[in-house]
Order: sequence, then C-alpha cells, then structure tokens
Amino acid sequence: MKKEECFYLGKIVSKFSFKGEVLIKLDTDEPESYVKMESVFVEYNNNLIPFFIERCSLHKSDLLRVKFEDVDSEEDADDLMKTELYLPLTLLPKLEGDQFYFHEIIGFTVMDIVFGEVGVIKAVNDSTAQALFEIDRNGTEILIPMNDEFINKIDRVSKTIIVSTPEGLIDLYL
Repeated sequence: MKKEECFYLGKIVSKFSFKGEVLIKLDTDEPESYVKMESVFVEYNNNLIPFFIERCSLHKSDLLRVKFEDVDSEEDADDLMKTELYLPLTLLPKLEGDQFYFHEIIGFTVMDIVFGEVGVIKAVNDSTAQALFEIDRNGTEILIPMNDEFINKIDRVSKTIIVSTPEGLIDLYL
C-alpha cells in the first residue's frame, strides 16, 4: 500500500500498559467510528506496515487505546512511539453537499462570485489556526481561508468551488 492511497488517521502518543498497549491521538471529529478497526498501516522506516488489532476502545473520549497483535511488552510499544497511522482512502465515508476531505479538492478550480476564476487548488494548509486553500494562479500563490462563510458551493462534477471572499482579499496577492 502506498501512502498516496491512504489517509492520515493519527499518531501513537504514549504507552498505556506494560503489556504493549498504546494510546493513539486520532485526527478525526468522530473517534468512535474507528473503534471496530481490524488493522491499520503504521509508517515505520518510511514504509507502511500493516498491524492487526487485538482489541481497541476509546480512552478519555478522544484517544484510542489499542492492543496490537504481537506487541506484547513495553519494549515492543516503545518501538512504535510517535509513529503515524494510516488507513486506505476507500475506508473514508462519502461526504455529501458542501462537506469535503482536503485530499479530494486538490486540482479543483476556485471561482469567486465577484472576481471570477481565481485559480487551481494545489494544496490545503492546515498547519495554521485557520486552514487555507493554497491556490495557483499562473504561478502566483493565493491563500484563501477555508471559512464556511466564504464557501458558497462545492461542485464535484465540474471540480469547482464557488467562494465569496471579502473585497480586496484576492487583489492582495496580485
């Protein structure tokens, strides 16, 4: 399995018991959706390795307490600390309407209702307090906050996002 075919699920953040259990910080609003997983891919030495799950439960509502098969000691669990977990994209639930996953809008054209065609989304920057569309307009980067008030419509068929940005925002970059 290649990383491009997967989505980031979370990260192993700490050991839980001397029997090899670990706690996983999930990157999701619905951690309960992942309690019944049978396996995950763990990024280990730049490879995705499948790990099978013996048991799994929610811990303090936002962490997942997991016991992997063949991880039976603190030393085994130590080896997995801070590793990232992935699942195949096919396991993501389909989103309807104006909801979207960041990876699915890469390549969409952004149209502003006043400005017109802004450019093509090349990435989503979610490392800031407000996630941003990173848009390429003929070699110029334009950043637009991914704010619900700005997004009017997502058209998956024509791969277009219609936005209504504050006056002058796009002009700042041109």
